[in-house]
Amino acid sequence: MAGLAKVPVHIITGFLGSGKTTLIHSLIEQKPVDETWAILVNEFGQIGIDQAMFDARDDVVVKGLPGGCLCCQLAFVLQAALVNLLARSKPDRVIIEPSGLGHPAGLLDLLRGEAFLEVVEVRDIIATLDPRRLDDARARQHDTFRDQLDMADAVALTMLDQSTPEQLSAAHTFVAQRWPPRKWVQEALQGELPIALLTQSGSAEASDISMPANHQQLAAAPSIAGAFFDFPPPPGQPQRETATSLGYTSTGLRWHPSERFELDNLAACLGEFPSEARIKGVFHTDSGWKRLNRAGGTLSVESSAWRQDSRLEVIIPDTSPALDINIEGRIRSLILD
Repeated sequence: MAGLAKVPVHIITGFLGSGKTTLIHSLIEQKPVDETWAILVNEFGQIGIDQAMFDARDDVVVKGLPGGCLCCQLAFVLQAALVNLLARSKPDRVIIEPSGLGHPAGLLDLLRGEAFLEVVEVRDIIATLDPRRLDDARARQHDTFRDQLDMADAVALTMLDQSTPEQLSAAHTFVAQRWPPRKWVQEALQGELPIALLTQSGSAEASDISMPANHQQLAAAPSIAGAFFDFPPPPGQPQRETATSLGYTSTGLRWHPSERFELDNLAACLGEFPSEARIKGVFHTDSGWKRLNRAGGTLSVESSAWRQDSRLEVIIPDTSPALDINIEGRIRSLILD
């Protein structure tokens, strides 16, 4: 493919629940009508739910890669998926959303490596930052949290409607202390980012940051566990998957699409989970198909075009005293007869 124009690739990184998917949704809504985009979404859990958070469109191809970290465990899976996407869909632009626990170093090395050197150009790396995270010492001291921001060329401040003016000011100060200075820092109200910041971006200037030891250990034992299953589990027999890595435990569940849930009670049930739990779900409910998303203790509910099955992912830090919560048992009681 030497001599052909390189396909721009944008990495939108950020810690768990920092609004990456919402930001990508806002960019898709501004997409030039004559462009085809490809979205590669990686997630920590085995079930795979982020692909269900996007509505089907002819001009946007979404590929989910669940069950590990693109930056280490799934690097070779990403390479195959990206090669396939470029060949089949011929996108004008690619957006990669790594897992909230993913370290960007390995991903950047892959995209700048020999396989893609003449094929893609990595544009400005954008990191999303929820100002409320800076109140949590565990987040501030987390290697991946800090490295995601240090490797970013630009920063989008998110969750503004849930942040205090003091938290927002502290976030600006925190980013301003990064060196070298970021190309821009944008307050993304309602998760919206001007598309010009994407389309007019330059080449990524990420400095060399080595992958932390805990990610290197994962890279030493790659796995292709986890897939975006085509066939739902039988009614009354939900599929359950768990994974523990990088200081977090993920519990994923899937139900047959014929099983319906009480939406109000479902929302109330998820609201009772620990505040530090990251929750994403798409459910067939008595009010139709709904996407549920909870970050920072705040739950949002939206309509969903997804019809394949109901699925839920709950990610909880290993330091949480509530790791033993019976997620499957709590949700089972909400299924309508």
